[in-house]
Amino acid sequence: MFDLLAKGGVLVIPILLCSVFALAIFLERLIRFGRLRKRGEGLAQKVAGLIQQGDDSGAYAAAVESNSPMGYVLAQALEVKDKERETLETVIAHATEEQMRDLSRYIQALATIGNITPLLGLLGTVIGMIKAFMVIQEMGGKVNAAVLAGGIWEAMLTTALGLSVALPVILGHSYLVSRVNKYEARLQDGAVTFMKAVIS
Repeated sequence: MFDLLAKGGVLVIPILLCSVFALAIFLERLIRFGRLRKRGEGLAQKVAGLIQQGDDSGAYAAAVESNSPMGYVLAQALEVKDKERETLETVIAHATEEQMRDLSRYIQALATIGNITPLLGLLGTVIGMIKAFMVIQEMGGKVNAAVLAGGIWEAMLTTALGLSVALPVILGHSYLVSRVNKYEARLQDGAVTFMKAVIS
């Protein structure tokens, strides 16, 4: 395998580095989402119930102690609960956006890796083809099929490698984006539940 990759040229190295970075990002986000999966579950309903009972301090403590994105948004909202509605909505929107930025961290890098690795592979193939034709020119009319085929398949290695890295990276990116979208929907639902409790 290492001998095969070595024949692919110098651009094999950045493609392999991209695969390492992509795997590290995917695993880091996966672990992060796994830790948050149970945190904040049912928190909005709990906080709303405490607010309706007049226990604002208990609601704030529950939000903070949950150590979750939902808890952060609700804690920020509770700090301005008695302000005008426009201020409350602005604070909730800002806190939600802040949490979404944190949840989306590094995910755009996956999309970038998924886009550039096929291009790196294509560049490697073009460079390899240039070298192959340079050899053909140097050999003049003495070129045989074996020499030509060998140069071409070595050139195509980088394209194959780039695509083999890009495909799982794109799938991983799509999966993480779907997870982020679910968290965003959950935060929006929690904000609506909170607003109803405050207004009622």
